[in-house]
Amino acid sequence: MTFWRFSRCKRLGPALLVGLALVLSACGGGGGQGAGSEGSGSETGGGGTGGGTTQAVLHIGMDGDAGTLDPRLAQDTTAYRLYNLMYDGLVQLDDHFQPVPDLATSWDNPDPTTWIFHLRDDAKFWDGTPVTAEDVVYTYKTILDPNFKAPYRSLYTPIQDVVALDDHTVKFVLSQPYSALFAYLDMGIVPEHVATQPGSDLASHPVGSGPYKFVSWEKNDKIVLEANPDYFGGVPKIQTLEFDIVPDNTARAQALEAGDLDLIQSPLSPQDVVRLKGENFQKVETTAPGITYLNFNTKDPILSDVRVRRAIAELVDQQTIITQIYQNIDQPATSILIPRWFAYDPSIKQPTYNPDDADKLLAEAGWKDTDGDGILDKDGKKLSIVLSTQSEVSERVQTVEFLQNTLRSHGIDATTKVSDWPSFIAPVLAGQYQIALLGWLNLVDPDRGMYSQFHTGAGSNWGGYSNPEVDKYLDAGRTDTDLQKRTEDYRQAAAIIAQEVPYYILSYQGFQVFYSPKLKGFEPNPRGYFRSLMNATFGD
Repeated sequence: MTFWRFSRCKRLGPALLVGLALVLSACGGGGGQGAGSEGSGSETGGGGTGGGTTQAVLHIGMDGDAGTLDPRLAQDTTAYRLYNLMYDGLVQLDDHFQPVPDLATSWDNPDPTTWIFHLRDDAKFWDGTPVTAEDVVYTYKTILDPNFKAPYRSLYTPIQDVVALDDHTVKFVLSQPYSALFAYLDMGIVPEHVATQPGSDLASHPVGSGPYKFVSWEKNDKIVLEANPDYFGGVPKIQTLEFDIVPDNTARAQALEAGDLDLIQSPLSPQDVVRLKGENFQKVETTAPGITYLNFNTKDPILSDVRVRRAIAELVDQQTIITQIYQNIDQPATSILIPRWFAYDPSIKQPTYNPDDADKLLAEAGWKDTDGDGILDKDGKKLSIVLSTQSEVSERVQTVEFLQNTLRSHGIDATTKVSDWPSFIAPVLAGQYQIALLGWLNLVDPDRGMYSQFHTGAGSNWGGYSNPEVDKYLDAGRTDTDLQKRTEDYRQAAAIIAQEVPYYILSYQGFQVFYSPKLKGFEPNPRGYFRSLMNATFGD
């Protein structure tokens, strides 16, 4: 298990090193990346206060390294959180997921399929080049180009064309009304003149217009940013941000306690959350726009039978897992609809813990123990299930082990496959798994949490789920402009999904932030973004 790289140990005091050695021998905790996450900070682009900078270096603990620093290619939480500091979007999203001005100061909607954005004239990339409408056009056209392989291209496909009307006016032409559009317009705008240069690599050497500039990146160790002295919103007062990569949750918490880190946030181990609450740190607790869930591969020969999926769902002792393993820092889920969404409806319920009914469903599906070995079989094949998850998150490891024991007690030959994040997620993305325990973060709109995951053939539908009725409702949720109609669309889709169980939603994720009392003016964002650091101070 990766714990704390030796290159970081030189910053730790002797007492903390002893503590880390004890944890290494006794703890399986660790922070993990939610697969495919997206979002932005809550402040407007013009929110900076200016007035000079301090010489402070703020050390922020991150649970994983970024895969890329090119916003168009980002698909992990660290990448999104950092690019939101280095780049500006047309808009930012506030804590209620509503758009507020950033590069765009205003916008018009002359007809249902046309949006015109008016850009500020004082935004510059770090090399001094003005941000123009052509940069906006370039950014979105590359995302839409299938050859560019933007991981979330499907979120933008209703955009038919992007046209620069002049240097500071850009028009979006849609193929149809698209109600979720603004949820995705916080995408960082990249400089065309840099991106198109031979040898340019924004993935490792970003050039943005945001409040913090890129300095350096030591892979799997740290990423350093510095205040942008020319930022249109004012110069950030904290001069340097160092993002230290510490995959293990407990190591990250102990580093905060030792003073080696100044700010940490979820994912955190429940026992560390309880301890940190009693210490002298600033703390914020809220619910995140995220879920932890079991992803069923509906193309698998065994799991293609909805009765088997429902039976396994009815063998998930959700309350015990949330209470004993997660120690109630997460909230038991009832469906894919999360409480922060306008479409949330607690009356829509996925299967609940019911072992007797699970046994009946398996028998109905033809699974019986014909040879008396304690394992159900059918047509000469054992009912074998592999539960996979990432090693860095101890609660997920404990959960699959707990579920493994439950399944075995009901005649299912259940095994676990636990590996580091890259080794875990690669076969999931390729559809080569049975049941995977992982999470989604930054689900800022029902479209963000459902379309790519459940629509037939969509990019994040790794389990191959397909239902024409669900497709119909998800399509309607994009095109209906009336909020009540959208609400009904997503509730109809969620009701079907709850019954067919391509996902079993284990929990609605909690979100915790702990930071030094010396950090003033920081307003934690439930998606974990750091935009408000541009207005903060750090020091005695």
